[in-house]
Amino acid sequence: MRHRLYARLHGLVILIFQVSADLGVLRVTNYVTPPLSSDYCLVYNSKWTHLPQTSNNATSYVLKNIIYTELCKNSDVPAGGIKDEAVAVMRGNCTFVEKGRIAQAAGAGAMLIASEDGLVPPSGNQTDYDNITIPVVMIKSRDILDVEKTLGKNVRVQLFSPPVSVFDYSILIIFLIAMFTVSVGGYWSGVPDEDTGGRSLSDSGNSEKKQSDKNVSFTVFTVLIFVAVCCVMLVLLYFFYKYLVYVVIAIFCLASALALYNCLSALVTKITVGRCRFTFRTKVIEVRLLFLATFCIALAVIWAVFRNEERWVWILQNILGIAFCINFIKTLKMPNFKLCVLLLILLLIYDVFFVFITPFFTKNGQSIMIEVAAGPSSDEKTGGDILEVPADTPAPQEKLPVVIRVPRLMNSAQTQCTVMFSLLGFGDMIVPGLLIAYCRRFDVRIDSRIYFISCTLAYAVGMVIAFTVLILTKMGQPALLYLVPFTIITSTVIAWRRGEIKMFWKGSSYEVLESSRKPLLQDDEPPGVISE
Repeated sequence: MRHRLYARLHGLVILIFQVSADLGVLRVTNYVTPPLSSDYCLVYNSKWTHLPQTSNNATSYVLKNIIYTELCKNSDVPAGGIKDEAVAVMRGNCTFVEKGRIAQAAGAGAMLIASEDGLVPPSGNQTDYDNITIPVVMIKSRDILDVEKTLGKNVRVQLFSPPVSVFDYSILIIFLIAMFTVSVGGYWSGVPDEDTGGRSLSDSGNSEKKQSDKNVSFTVFTVLIFVAVCCVMLVLLYFFYKYLVYVVIAIFCLASALALYNCLSALVTKITVGRCRFTFRTKVIEVRLLFLATFCIALAVIWAVFRNEERWVWILQNILGIAFCINFIKTLKMPNFKLCVLLLILLLIYDVFFVFITPFFTKNGQSIMIEVAAGPSSDEKTGGDILEVPADTPAPQEKLPVVIRVPRLMNSAQTQCTVMFSLLGFGDMIVPGLLIAYCRRFDVRIDSRIYFISCTLAYAVGMVIAFTVLILTKMGQPALLYLVPFTIITSTVIAWRRGEIKMFWKGSSYEVLESSRKPLLQDDEPPGVISE
């Protein structure tokens, strides 16, 4: 059970982040051999500098590269002058305002301040900057060196800042992934019951008992222990993140590889070809399943090795994560609606507490949930402006791999500066998915589809509401705050309207109680005679 418990340790929060409006694009073009050009990231202070939104409206300047100097005094201005040029200088021991004054006095059209550390918006006294009319922006020194290497010295530059869109289509991808996961996991959970004619686990024969051995069912006690362990582990991760993160990564690799194998083997065994077998120590091994196991392990190992490659490794993490959630939902079965309600409400309280209440107790005012979900010192945990663009060679930031991550489909300024992700915690799929799975199995028992379909649609509506609130508030949201009420209320209303609320509430235990009754009278015996 250990590998299953950590799925709720964090990630019960949707995080979709806006990128600061102070990010822009530096477009560099070789004016001798056009249209050879490249785009680079720049950071500026919108209170000081106004940049056009498109390159069509941006002024073109000849680039004067003098990053060997800091331009902190008038004598630093090159002999040839910098009139009407964009001058690139090194960040140094004088203020941004002092650099801007010297460049403007020399007739420069724009100032590019190169930094070897990180990029922060130029700052200083607003009154001092009022007299500076030229754009002053920050760029990476690495980018200026790359310009000279790839485009040469005869280049012109344009500075502009594309607008940040309110809606990002990565939200739609997250939504589709969540719906696919809970639908497949919930439907698959009911397949064994469907194969046994809808009988409950308690009433089934030996074949059903073998199937139940592969599944795990909750009780009231295990629900309480489960939630308590989640709380303790989340707090431990908050205080000992840099140590425990590697434990979670190792568990994720093992659990996700096993889950992916379970999911794919169900498909592979349907294929009628390639059933070659061999015997190893009295065990019969099927070759195609051996290759499948190797593939699943290799996928998990590749993710572990390249887990900090932001540009593409999220694809592997999502594949492994989806398999993990589907396998969790179809394996761990809730015996009745009563335990579903208990589990979902307790985890809802857990979710809201660690997102909204814990900021009042932490030193930095950040919620424990978001701090753990995005990783300490991560830009992804902020719902507002980015205050700093990473340095040229930032150290990789280890993050808990228990979220679905989809890169924001961003404009060019955001793409050049940093990779931002929309995140959805595994728990936001697993926890409601357990209720959806119970509805599916209950449908099988009563020969219906209404509970599974209605609960899945309620989950979709809850996700849409959560995304809407997130976009409007620009704050990370505890998704269970919306998913739990919609799924529980919808399932309750359906059961009440159909007159099945008692059976739905007690689940298989209700069926056992009804089926265990034995008549006291035989059909052929008169009243008052008790058969022996």
